[in-house]
Amino acid sequence: RQVSRGELFALVGPDGAGKTTTMRVLCGILDPTSGDARVAGHSILKEPERIKGKIGYMSQRFGLYGDLTVLENLLFYADLFEVPRKELPKKIERLLGFSNLAPFKDRLAQNLSGGMKQKLGLACALIHTPEILFLDEPTFGVDPISRGEFWQILYGLLKEGVTLFVSTAYMDEAERCHRVGLLYRGRLLACDTPDRLKETARDLIL
Repeated sequence: RQVSRGELFALVGPDGAGKTTTMRVLCGILDPTSGDARVAGHSILKEPERIKGKIGYMSQRFGLYGDLTVLENLLFYADLFEVPRKELPKKIERLLGFSNLAPFKDRLAQNLSGGMKQKLGLACALIHTPEILFLDEPTFGVDPISRGEFWQILYGLLKEGVTLFVSTAYMDEAERCHRVGLLYRGRLLACDTPDRLKETARDLIL
């Protein structure tokens, strides 16, 4: 299976299906039990460190620091990814703008709403301008309005050529994607466009 550059791909499945494990393997965080895969042209087995510089990964519980402000969290992740200092002002201004967090840059992360925390997590994952963005159930537990705003941000990233690999339990979110993979007990049952999957869904035995 292959996810193309600039594609919005969703991995869908129930809890325990293996979505998070699959994503962590592709990000070079976990070793596969067998086989290999290539991410951004690099082997997850032989070149995991080269992959990490080209991807952004937002886990279900993204590591924001509650006692740091929005701006301080961005600066922390910029240091972590060794973003050149001369590039920071423009990057941070852009990320705060597109996430609508500019008015809250001096607010502690722990005092943000759930939706705002997710937007800050996304901004931190983008601070080093990754080619591919992995998002593990990014809108889980977020209110419907914030979910919609979050997806508008993702569509903006698509227009800039960022490849998006998303896991979700929401079928309405899966329908927003170019292609969807249905995962069950670690096995990919089907992979196709949302419309084609709906046509064949009655033939799938889960």
